Amino acid sequence: MKLTLMFREYCSLCHKMRDQLLPLRQEFGFELDVVDVDEDPVLEEKYNELVPVLLHGEQEICHWFLDEDKLRTHLQVQS
Repeated sequence: MKLTLMFREYCSLCHKMRDQLLPLRQEFGFELDVVDVDEDPVLEEKYNELVPVLLHGEQEICHWFLDEDKLRTHLQVQS
């Protein structure tokens, strides 16, 4: 499974969520694609004030803060 983290390099919440995902990646084995929204005007407009946003495909799992319970539930349902 591949999740996407909409990210900004200067965003402390983005870095925190990316770091919090590491043990969950090790536990569940999902891939993480980190996308800098500032490199794409369409993504920047879509996700501007929501970053960080964690997605599975087009489905938003959480934004601003990692909702670990929601992510765990999502990962268990998908596997």
